[in-house]
Amino acid sequence: MVAQFLRLKLRLLGNIFRRSPWQVVGIVLGLVYGLGIAALLFMTLVGLRFVGDVELIRDVFIVAGAATMIGFVIFPLAFGVDDTMDPRRFALFGLPARTLAFGLAVAATIGIPAFVLAIVLAGTVVTWSRGAGESLIALMSAALAFGTCLLLARVATGLASVLLSTRRAREASGVLGVLLIVLLSPVIVVLVTLDWANSGLRVLESIAGALGWTPLGAAFAAPGDAAAGDWGIAILKFGVAVLTLWAIWLAWQRLVARMLETPGREASAKSYRGLGWFDRMPHNATGAVAARSLTYWFRDARYWVSIIMVPIVPVLVIVPLGIAGIPLSYTALIPVPLMCLLLGWSLHNDTAYDNTAVWLHVVSGVRGAADRAGRLVPVLIAGLLVIGLGSAVTVFVLDDWRLLPSLVGVSTALLLGGLGVGSITSARFPYPAVKPGDSPFQQPQSTGAVTALVQSITMLGSLLVAAPAIAFAALGLLQDPGWHAVAFAAGVGLGVAVLALGVSVGGRVFDRRGPEIVGAALRA
Repeated sequence: MVAQFLRLKLRLLGNIFRRSPWQVVGIVLGLVYGLGIAALLFMTLVGLRFVGDVELIRDVFIVAGAATMIGFVIFPLAFGVDDTMDPRRFALFGLPARTLAFGLAVAATIGIPAFVLAIVLAGTVVTWSRGAGESLIALMSAALAFGTCLLLARVATGLASVLLSTRRAREASGVLGVLLIVLLSPVIVVLVTLDWANSGLRVLESIAGALGWTPLGAAFAAPGDAAAGDWGIAILKFGVAVLTLWAIWLAWQRLVARMLETPGREASAKSYRGLGWFDRMPHNATGAVAARSLTYWFRDARYWVSIIMVPIVPVLVIVPLGIAGIPLSYTALIPVPLMCLLLGWSLHNDTAYDNTAVWLHVVSGVRGAADRAGRLVPVLIAGLLVIGLGSAVTVFVLDDWRLLPSLVGVSTALLLGGLGVGSITSARFPYPAVKPGDSPFQQPQSTGAVTALVQSITMLGSLLVAAPAIAFAALGLLQDPGWHAVAFAAGVGLGVAVLALGVSVGGRVFDRRGPEIVGAALRA
């Protein structure tokens, strides 16, 4: 039975070379690149055999090995995979769950990731081959690490196929995956700026010391401890690795048995009462467009992915500045204006997000100004909440309420200025966007020059509108606090003026270019 699974997996791998010539070329280039990286790592690990600093090599191996195991878990759960060896595909063959689980586990050893992992782990065996006992425990630990990574991937893939079978679940998992990657960026910045010559090695040693006793790092720590002469600790950690593999094997068996008895998960149908936002908004053209926009922002993944990223970006900006030594009194003033800048910029291509549905706006005779104004409502609500709550929290943390007028003025100018400019660009220069129902991470084909130009114009326009308020705020911060009131007046005044102008001009552009907008939506 195991031989049948192996032949099936080999046949599936062979089928990837029966695609179009260009696809085959891409696959071959990817294989060459992956195997080249694996060969380079193998040679590096062989070279470490002759390095005497055993403790440092062990610590690096533990951290890198733990990260590898985490990757085998996170990638299927966060981004999902098309599992060609899904246990449910064998449900009609009447195989016992244990036999099926074992066959699928063995078949997982055939594949490009498994091959690359095997090459790298073989290199670690060479690294620790400093004696008969060390070589033996290194070989067994590498086998344990290999089996643990592959079984973790099988369990994660099985869970992903059950939990992420609906489109909304896949979108949510993709967002979480991106957020996790984004949130790891400050950690990378810290690691890059760390003084490795002094404190860096101590940090690495403490992290590796903790990970070495966990299921993530035990298999990578045991041979290093043996090479360092700590045989008692090495045997204990080897036991942890054995128990880890056994526990994952039991979990895989249970999961296979459950999947054989459970059909694929289907999206649950929701029943809605009433007209939702259309009942709550004014019964006119502007209210109808606003209600439709609010519905999009709450239900359409393309919109709420953007909203989720808005509070994350300031974190990526503040952490490096804090590490560089910029005082908190300055960095704390960045998040609220930056979030308002991103919110105002978010509508620069909103018309294209309607796709062919924008036809309804054109043929129904909706005035362009009503269309432009209605689309602003969701972002205005979110932006005003950010400005009000965020500014109050900022000045409370800094314990300086004199900064409040400047903070509100600059943030308002960035938000309203971006919305005003975006109201014009989204009607005059719509470019292809992600279609309704598609993954928010799927990028459509478009002319890069037009896309970059529209995005740059909107961003630059927001900054130009806010430039006077920013200048007055800087004067109030560095010279006379009396300038804060001037910054408030300039920011709010210019922001409101540009927003009104943008809605008026953008409305006229929408009225004049209605057929061209529909044509652009059909071509996208």
